[in-house]
Amino acid sequence: MSEANEPTEFPRRIVCLTEETTETLYLLGRGDRIVGVSGYTVRPPEARAKPRVSAFVRARYERIERLRPDLVLAFSDLQAEIVRELVARGLTVFTFNQRSVDEILEMIVTLGRIVGAEAQAIALARRLRGELDALAAWTAAWRVRPRVFFEEWPEPLISGIRWVDELIEFAGGSPTFPELRDRQAARDRVVTPAEVVERDPEVIVASWCGRKLDRRVIAAREGFARITAVRAEALFEIKSTYILQPGPAALTEGVRQLHAILARVSGQRPAPGMEPEERLDPAVARLRQP
Repeated sequence: MSEANEPTEFPRRIVCLTEETTETLYLLGRGDRIVGVSGYTVRPPEARAKPRVSAFVRARYERIERLRPDLVLAFSDLQAEIVRELVARGLTVFTFNQRSVDEILEMIVTLGRIVGAEAQAIALARRLRGELDALAAWTAAWRVRPRVFFEEWPEPLISGIRWVDELIEFAGGSPTFPELRDRQAARDRVVTPAEVVERDPEVIVASWCGRKLDRRVIAAREGFARITAVRAEALFEIKSTYILQPGPAALTEGVRQLHAILARVSGQRPAPGMEPEERLDPAVARLRQP
């Protein structure tokens, strides 16, 4: 069914309160329906021209109402108060709660059905799954799989959420705290410096939600001088927009950057076609080529 002939019941004025639904709609050819976005939106670049109506846990309700959306897309319990207020104001809200790779793919297909782009969404989800499966098959042959500690926040130390742990495994690494991956709340994934020292990661990847990585902060923690990653200066940054948004960016650019880091650290040959599109952390360039 063509865009011009689509039934009018499909939403046509959509506000996205997080970046991953914005990016997904653009990939499905429905970016023109977005009338408002989160202030943290980076991908795709053209979406930054849309009216900005929210931060992550705060929203400009009157501005959202003036945009006359027929659908608002939200994410998780972290936006529960925003959702409650918008529903009280008579707006239609759909809240996703994806926390794993499989759930991210399900989000893409569900969103496609909502906007009348089911075939495109299924094709996108299958392509993303196929790329990840191919990467997993490639890294399965690696001689070593570096131990990776992913820092979601430095104070307190927060270990990576489930989809990040899963992407580390696809990319060729072994997460240092796999037992924490299913804990949705960040406060339930807090670890102590002593626990990190005990696990002795060979690579530390930080993504501090808009705060730039300071390697001195990591190296100065009590006991961290003994950690293999610190001694080898294997401390890297991936911007949160590429890895901490549970959407297409994480399954493409995020996992590619992880893979590039792990291939260099372990001296393995990277998978063909998995080169990152964006500029890597300069620290990666200083590593020896495999």
